[in-house]
Amino acid sequence: QVQLVESGGGLVQPGGSLRLSCAASESLFSINVMAWYRQGLGKEREQVASITSGGSTNYADSMKGRFTISRDSAKNTVYLQMNTLKPEDTAVYYCNAKKIGRTGILHYWGQGTQVTVSS
Repeated sequence: QVQLVESGGGLVQPGGSLRLSCAASESLFSINVMAWYRQGLGKEREQVASITSGGSTNYADSMKGRFTISRDSAKNTVYLQMNTLKPEDTAVYYCNAKKIGRTGILHYWGQGTQVTVSS
């Protein structure tokens, strides 16, 4: 079982930046995909960005150019750098690990970290 611990959320003004961190309990090379999701109040959870074990990245259209996902394999940690934040980016951000094995696909979630964009 993969344990994920997020950190780095908080209150930021519109136009500001934040960097979220997600520390995994095992090597990122053993996890097929690491991703960030978010869920705003009254909204469905949506994927923000992902990075594969091979380093390929993918972003939701509304985050392209503003958010960057990266990793430090030595620290088993994935980051989400968020720039030019908007009030609509306010949400709980969750880290997700997806492992694909012979028994199927397993998803693991962190506890979430609140990001609030407000003046």
